[in-house]
Amino acid sequence: MEPTTSGRWHETIEHHEASVHQWRVSRLRHLGIPAPLAEVYAGRIDWHQIARLVQRGCPPLLALRIVG
Repeated sequence: MEPTTSGRWHETIEHHEASVHQWRVSRLRHLGIPAPLAEVYAGRIDWHQIARLVQRGCPPLLALRIVG
């Protein structure tokens, strides 16, 4: 494999990971988590768990505290 191909592969993976992170941040923001906290926790927690708690009436920050 050529070095340029390998470099492109890593760039593609990094771009994908960044896209996934930003999508998770947007999901957390949509649930009511402030932007700075969403950025920190996007890669550390399952946003689905937060969503379930918020949908049941749990305040977003409390849900983050429970799950985080």
